[in-house]
Amino acid sequence: MTEKIAVVPGSFDPITNGHLDIIKRAADVFDIVYVAVLNNSSKNPLFSIDERMKLIAKVTDKLPNIRIESSSGLLIDYAREKKAKAIVRGLRAISDFEYEMQITSMNRFLDESIETFFIMTKNQYSFLSSSIVKEVARYGGNVEGLVPKEIEHALNLKYNNR
Repeated sequence: MTEKIAVVPGSFDPITNGHLDIIKRAADVFDIVYVAVLNNSSKNPLFSIDERMKLIAKVTDKLPNIRIESSSGLLIDYAREKKAKAIVRGLRAISDFEYEMQITSMNRFLDESIETFFIMTKNQYSFLSSSIVKEVARYGGNVEGLVPKEIEHALNLKYNNR
């Protein structure tokens, strides 16, 4: 039987509880899930790709079917290289859907054999983004419950909080 392989892409700068929820739910459905840490050229990251990969590894260490890697090319090429049949994305709001629809359409144009699956974010994470978490942490605000403890600690170290 062929393994069901999926890719969960993102910049994960940093990974939030919303991201983690999507990854865990994908891991329940697929045999192997590649968490692809992407370098988004339109963003100025707080954490290096290596730091992000290590942080993701810490918070997913209990999920045996997770593989953490980075990619700087086209997502569809990465998915093809990993023999993935699915790309898994989280959706928070209608504004996410419009953006994701464009990306999905382009990916389908580039390779019709790779499907995109959308997982609706749990309501408690519908407002959550890495940008919001960084903004709150930058000014010493409490991000407990928004990110795993390991990420909260890493943010505090970056911003010299507490």
